[in-house]
Amino acid sequence: MQKKIGVIWGDCSSVEIVEQAVNVLKTIEKKYSHSFEYIDIAMGGQAIDLYGDPLPSHELDKCLSCDSVLLGAIGGPKWEGLPGEKRPEKGLLRLRAGMGLYSNNRPAKIWPQLADASPLKKEIVDKGIDFIIVRELIGGVYFGNHETHEENGELKAIDSMPYSEHEIRRIGKIGFETAMKRNKKLCMVDKANVLDTSRLWRKVMDELKKEYPEVEYSVMFVDNCAMQICKNPSQFDVIVTENMFGDILSDEASEITGSIGMIPSSSLGDGTRGLYEPIHGSAPDIAGKDIVNPIACILSAAMMLQYSFDLKEEAKDIEKAVNAVLNQGYRTQDMMSENMKLVGCKQMGQLIVNEIEKG
Repeated sequence: MQKKIGVIWGDCSSVEIVEQAVNVLKTIEKKYSHSFEYIDIAMGGQAIDLYGDPLPSHELDKCLSCDSVLLGAIGGPKWEGLPGEKRPEKGLLRLRAGMGLYSNNRPAKIWPQLADASPLKKEIVDKGIDFIIVRELIGGVYFGNHETHEENGELKAIDSMPYSEHEIRRIGKIGFETAMKRNKKLCMVDKANVLDTSRLWRKVMDELKKEYPEVEYSVMFVDNCAMQICKNPSQFDVIVTENMFGDILSDEASEITGSIGMIPSSSLGDGTRGLYEPIHGSAPDIAGKDIVNPIACILSAAMMLQYSFDLKEEAKDIEKAVNAVLNQGYRTQDMMSENMKLVGCKQMGQLIVNEIEKG
């Protein structure tokens, strides 16, 4: 198979984890006789330094020419004082919109080797944590109108939260289709007791659920869902929700799994081209120290193989290698515990490569 993979190296410590993910992809490429072409793309802080823009149009064009894109985290203190339109995060929003990626899919799964690292009580963790949050990605408050003006002698800020029926329907379909591939259980999270947008979500989802009679469908207010993720996460299989709620809930969900350094994510649209990235930040405080955990980025590469390229065996090979390395007791600093073997970013990547080559 021939594929063109865009590589956004990211900022600060992200370069270290993307390097390990690319090494893993090259190992898969060789083992299974694929041909991957890697296209370097500047976005975020790197693009600001090079071009004065977090995502110039020519770099977005590179993304659109690729079969999928692997992304390291962006941002850092160096660029925090810039105006809103020039900040690294603005490039990420533009990238998602430009690629038409309206669905962010983030699994919350605890690896058994890291169960003791979860902040939840053992009796809660023992019930199992294995669900996925399907988050609408290019609508809602992050893409609505934002304004600050003076009124009655003081500043007043207004952020709008627009959603249309087609935006809700298309992400709802992703949620139901994902549930059909898992345990046929879907929870839609909103704030319908307060927000008009949430009431529209309920209307559209109520219509859509008729197309999926096999799926057990329920609704939950976002504040209750935040509590239930900590109290009883085993009740969830697939959660579908709007942009801001999904942003918050998926970050919360990642923390109960033991280490944010283990969680990958995918962002998809109507086609097979996607954006794959770890959910954690660029970790500027440990950049260049060979400390950062590369596994979330490596698992993001595995998700790309599975969901965009339909290379399920290759993706499973990577997951098996990660599992084997964890079983051998190797840990990076963020998930280190007593009697385990501490390794750096490069060594962890190499250990996973070795397992893939061995298998």
